[in-house]
Amino acid sequence: MIQFEKVYKRYNDQAVVSDFSLEIKEGEFFVLIGPSGSGKTTTLKMINQLIDLSEGYIRIEGKPISDYDLQELRWNIGYVLQQIALFPNMTIEENILVVPEMKKWSKEDMRNRVAELLESVGMDPESYRHRKTSELSGGEQQRIGVVRALAADPDIILMDEPFSALDPITRNNLQKDVLKLQRQLKKTVVFVTHDMQEAISLGDRICLMNKGKIEQVGTAEEILKQPANDFVREFIQTGLPNYQEEKTVQDLVEKGYVDQTVEPTSAIIATTETVKTLTILLSEHEAITVEGTNAVITKAHLVSFLAEEAASSKEDNI
Repeated sequence: MIQFEKVYKRYNDQAVVSDFSLEIKEGEFFVLIGPSGSGKTTTLKMINQLIDLSEGYIRIEGKPISDYDLQELRWNIGYVLQQIALFPNMTIEENILVVPEMKKWSKEDMRNRVAELLESVGMDPESYRHRKTSELSGGEQQRIGVVRALAADPDIILMDEPFSALDPITRNNLQKDVLKLQRQLKKTVVFVTHDMQEAISLGDRICLMNKGKIEQVGTAEEILKQPANDFVREFIQTGLPNYQEEKTVQDLVEKGYVDQTVEPTSAIIATTETVKTLTILLSEHEAITVEGTNAVITKAHLVSFLAEEAASSKEDNI
């Protein structure tokens, strides 16, 4: 759907995005995340040419974005900002219909579209369509910002930290609304955030950036369980201070909580299985053999391992 091929963005010979190459799939909720200055917003804005790339190619449906008529390109890309940027002198309906009016939709189609979109975010059309945006709460204004981006039925939605200024409850509710809409409408969403919890909650895949470069791309599970390097690991620990990687059988093997002097058992477990799975199996067996080895884990080994983990956790909290 959206392909980046060795994309660079430079300002005065200083690269703020470097050698950026990946593909965002059609219908995917794709999250760009990283610390301030990592290049994520610049990357987002290059998609609809709000910022011109310096080198490389960005393609949509295989066609370089430079080959599109700029107006048509932007009509097919909805854009939601943190600042909301609704027109205060317009009604909610008028705000939503900015692009459909430019595309010369019929009045009936536009009226129906407003009703459809307001209902999709739990706002009664007849109660809201003629109100001014100044009468709305921050969360309601941001909902209008989202549905305005969807009004002309674009294939792609860009969202630049749209919920970061909202209180936690409103933010959580809007995250659920946007995810529900994306699943229903099957839009391709590119979403920028600095919040790791938000990225995990929303993203089908996550791209973690640092200093304009890609550090890791993958699902939330892949990034949490297999961080590519120390930067990714530290970013997770900072963004999710209470996150603890689930322990596996491999952890017991590495710490020596096995016995290689006894006969292997018929019950077998892989090193990639979790300690939770191991616990369940040991409730049914006295001992279990680690797959591909002669090492055996007993109930006593498991208890000793868990005791060490508990002691280590207690020390960390002192």
